[in-house]
Amino acid sequence: MSEYAIQITVQVQYLEEQSVPEKGNYSFAYTMIIKNESQVPFQLIGRHWLITDAEGVEQEVRGLGVVGQQPFLKPGESFEYTSWASIPSPDGKMKGSYFCVSEEAEFFAAPIPEFLLTMPRILH
Repeated sequence: MSEYAIQITVQVQYLEEQSVPEKGNYSFAYTMIIKNESQVPFQLIGRHWLITDAEGVEQEVRGLGVVGQQPFLKPGESFEYTSWASIPSPDGKMKGSYFCVSEEAEFFAAPIPEFLLTMPRILH
């Protein structure tokens, strides 16, 4: 087990009301829960996303914080936020990493496991 133990949980929801399939626009909300399971406090400084559509076309997103915040998490604390992504296909995937700094000013990256963006299918 590494010195920095971070649990990342994701929930994805297709945003039908904000999607326009006939124009190749499929929108998804994703809720991330980041839990500090280590003994070391840290601050989430930035994020890096790779968003891939069904054709394999990749979008790369980098930025400071998440939803305008740079949360500081003590051991056992969690931070939850919801954001969104749009892709030109009904299916895709996301993965990435959070860039963090410990209370002792040590930088580290927390990998975000790949998750799927999938429009629900309706059977007739």
